[in-house]
Amino acid sequence: MFETTIAGSLPKPFWLATPRMLWAPWAQEGEALAEAKRDATLLALKEQEDAGIDIVTDGEQSRHHFVHGFLERLDGIDSAHKVRMGIRDNRYEAECPRIIGPLRRKGPVHAEEAAFARARTRRRLKFTLPGPMTIADTVADSHYGRRADLAMAFAALLNDEARELAAAGIDVIQFDEPAFNVYMREVRDWGIAALHRAAEGLACKTAVHICYGYGIKANIEWKATLGGEWRQYEEIFPALAESRIDQVSLECANSRVPPELMRLLDGKDVLVGAIDVATDRIETPEAVAATLRGALEHVAAERLFPCTNCGMAPLDRAVARGKLKALAAGAALLRRETRRG
Repeated sequence: MFETTIAGSLPKPFWLATPRMLWAPWAQEGEALAEAKRDATLLALKEQEDAGIDIVTDGEQSRHHFVHGFLERLDGIDSAHKVRMGIRDNRYEAECPRIIGPLRRKGPVHAEEAAFARARTRRRLKFTLPGPMTIADTVADSHYGRRADLAMAFAALLNDEARELAAAGIDVIQFDEPAFNVYMREVRDWGIAALHRAAEGLACKTAVHICYGYGIKANIEWKATLGGEWRQYEEIFPALAESRIDQVSLECANSRVPPELMRLLDGKDVLVGAIDVATDRIETPEAVAATLRGALEHVAAERLFPCTNCGMAPLDRAVARGKLKALAAGAALLRRETRRG
């Protein structure tokens, strides 16, 4: 019970990219960059294993950004002439590539990264991909016209990628969909259909991660406008409960999400965010266990997977290591309590 995992990303070492920032520029180039990415991936796996994380990831060490890392290997995209635009319903601005023609993969995008990680850990391995709705929200479309059509085009490419990752031995494929917490009506109208297309035919476990974003200023300020209760999940969880996705990853630690909303995910594995990624404060095992106990009132023990709220890419590495250890220790504490009970 209570097998631990993380949302996906971990901080990059200073010799790979500028620390403590998203969109961090690479510190190397050419073959030196390729070697640094491999070394950082190995280190990320080792640090998770040492901390006691059960289902590990590659830490997204080879990706500049969780969306743009996928876009880099696609045709139909102009990344040389980016457009500064609002994303996530104008929560913040970003430099976004333009869609100028039909989307195609130039070849496998993350196959080498996945194979490298798979060969270097005996633990179950999760690999993260951006969800189709979130990608569609992070580009400037000059070709497809309808966001639903654009998302479906991305979903087809994601499915090709995901099938290759599953064939390479990946145990869990997770689609990251922070946009699901922003465009709730669209989630029901076409977002879940796009997610199903991305996950079509996969024999491995499938997950969708839906949180309130990295611990960056724009997201923290947005949360402050959401009132005393954050009920976005209430609008999308019933549809997710009826979906073919196996697992749902959500934000719980230091959040204003009513815990009872997890009841709406009956029949799904629930990856409960018990680590706050918006603070440098390292949780105690007792605090992690307390968050998980609250979730246990609404989620069956065999369905509960302790997790982080979101990716930890912008954090200090020492802080992230401490949080990994706290997550594993808190889960172990709850495991002992449950067995005694």
